[in-house]
Formats: sequence, C-alpha cells, structure tokens
Amino acid sequence: MKFSSPLLAATLIKRYKRFLADVRHAQLGEFTVHCPNTGSMKNCWSEGDRVYLLDSQNPKRKYQYTWISSHIKATDSQDQHWLCLNTHLANPIVVEGINNGVIEELQSYSSIQQEIKYGEENSRIDLLLTANNKPDCYVEIKTVTLLEATVDGKALDQGHGFFPDAVSTRGQKHLRELTTLAQAGHRAVLLFLVQHSGIKSVSPAAHIDPQYAQLLGQALDAGVEILCYRTHISPAEIILQDSLPFIFK
Repeated sequence: MKFSSPLLAATLIKRYKRFLADVRHAQLGEFTVHCPNTGSMKNCWSEGDRVYLLDSQNPKRKYQYTWISSHIKATDSQDQHWLCLNTHLANPIVVEGINNGVIEELQSYSSIQQEIKYGEENSRIDLLLTANNKPDCYVEIKTVTLLEATVDGKALDQGHGFFPDAVSTRGQKHLRELTTLAQAGHRAVLLFLVQHSGIKSVSPAAHIDPQYAQLLGQALDAGVEILCYRTHISPAEIILQDSLPFIFK
C-alpha cells in the first residue's frame, strides 16, 4: 500500500487522550496530530521518537495530520524498529496481500467484503471471503505492535510479540464469535497483522489479558485458524511481507 502523498517526518513530544499526540517539526513548529489507535501502545512510543505523518490535505479537519508510523530505538539493544500505529490501515493492507497472493491460505475466493454484520453479539467481521465452490471464510484482523523483552521477570527470546497490549473486551467478544462460527462448520480465521519490524513471533498476552488467552485456546480447540503475517514499513509504503510463527503459551 503506497501512501497518497509523502509522509512528513517529525519528532514526537507526547501522546495523550488516546487519540491525540503533539509533535515538533523544524519548519512547522509544534502542533497536534490525530492518533488512530485505541490500544495502550505499550512499548511503542517515547518522547523524541521519529514519527511519520500523513497530510489529510483537508482544511476542514481539526487535525490536519494523522500519525501513521514511527522509527524507534529498541529498549534492549541499539537496534531501530519500524512501527505502524495506524490500525485503520490493517484491512486494506490485508486485502492487498490477499489480492497479490501473499497470503497463500486465503486464495481462490471470488469475493472479499469488509465490515459485514454477523454473529450473536452484534459484531462486524473484518473480511468475509466467498466463493461458489467452498464455505464462506470469516477473517478477523488484529494489529500486533507489542514487543516484550521480559514477562513476569523472565527473559524472553528476542522478537517475541504479544496481543493484546491491554485488556480487550472487544477482542474477547470477537473470539467468542469466531468460536461459534467454527463450531457451526464455517471457516473462521484470526489473522495477526504484525506491524513492528522487531517482532518475529506472536503469542497471546496472558500476562495482560488472561481471559483473552483462555478464549483463544478455546477458539483453537473449536477449529479457528490462526495466521500471522508481518509487514514491511517505510515512509513510502506498507506492504505485507511474509508469515511468522504463532506460539500458544
């Protein structure tokens, strides 16, 4: 997915009120931008980070720029990591990846619909894939940006990513919905979209949301499929790259 216009590089001052961040630019000075991420963004930002902003080019918008990505220092090394923090981009990135044949597990469907109502808890599925010769496929997409070096005082293998980054009642609901679909004979897929260049594997964050981890185990037992794919992030584009291992523990 290429951006419609070049991203503006700036320096992060702080993120606050979940949807707002203040940044500093050499020519434009200090200003507030929209932060389209409802999560905690744990381990994903600190003062002084290099951030990349998309100009809406809409003079009627209260906040002209939207925070898209960041280039940050690793907490446990001298490495630099790219992150995409704009969760609104997850669906189009995955759709592009399906259409380009990157996600091999989701090929041979003739139609892709987005945000379709379904389930017993008034939900909307991210993607509904259909074809005349196979069962419908329901795909729920979750963006993964939480990289942890330690959990409960124990050191982890380098590159261990987790979802969610905060207690997620919405995520729990989606797992229940997917489990019900799988039990009814539908194809149900949970796709973890890794938007952090330092993450090399994904696990449920039982240390943050034990209920989510428990429901994920039940979903696996019911036949829900788990896919993990990472992206390549740059100021010019974000593209789906390849699959990563999922580790349930």
